Amino acid sequence: MELVKMGGQHVRVEVDHLHGYIISYWDNTVNGLKVITDYVTNLFNIDVSEIWASKQSLHMIEWVNSRQKTPLRNVSFADSSTTAASEEEMTYILKDCRPISRLGIHLKPPKNFRFTGKFPKIDCLEISDGKWVTLDNLLTMDGIDIVLRSSTLTNTDLINFLRHWLSGGCPRLKLFSAATGSLDILHVRDGLLPNPVLVEDRRDYTSPFGYRRTLPFGIDVKRADGVTATVCKQVNGTLIIAVWPETTYNN
Repeated sequence: MELVKMGGQHVRVEVDHLHGYIISYWDNTVNGLKVITDYVTNLFNIDVSEIWASKQSLHMIEWVNSRQKTPLRNVSFADSSTTAASEEEMTYILKDCRPISRLGIHLKPPKNFRFTGKFPKIDCLEISDGKWVTLDNLLTMDGIDIVLRSSTLTNTDLINFLRHWLSGGCPRLKLFSAATGSLDILHVRDGLLPNPVLVEDRRDYTSPFGYRRTLPFGIDVKRADGVTATVCKQVNGTLIIAVWPETTYNN
């Protein structure tokens, strides 16, 4: 254990050699986190680019945004408790917390939550509990990778979203994944006729943000500009829309 001077105070610090961590001890952990952030960013002349936050630390997002001009690139909200987030917290995440690259929402939403605003432009959006996401929400999204770990979207919703993409909506999309559990791929195909082509060959797909999906069976649909997407139902009922060709994310 050593004493290190940070922010005008001496802080007890030790090194976890097994995991390569530096552990510091504070009477007030929130103030400690702010002091460490100031200390490290000033020492290396860098900005904060990524934050992992819980419901209890949403205020840290505002604090970081207030101290730097560079916007956050990646923000992930996670909470292991069974307590749902409030509507105000969910709305803040979706409207006011705008990372320019990646947003992960791994919180339990409030009962009957709905978001009526326009989704921010985010390259990669991952939502663990996405049962509140509606077709209207999808139609305002502009993302590269969109992953809903659970969803109540219907076959009709997904057909309308695909029609939206075919007509030029969500133009940057490379991967859309929605775990609905009740997808009827043939119903989706019939809703898109006469465009779809049935594909029986197994294919593997890797999205720009590294999501890997196996496409065992599906249909190919082609946009007017020649861009092709494979629509596939996985064994667990998850809908996959994979837009070709595969690309890597270049930030």
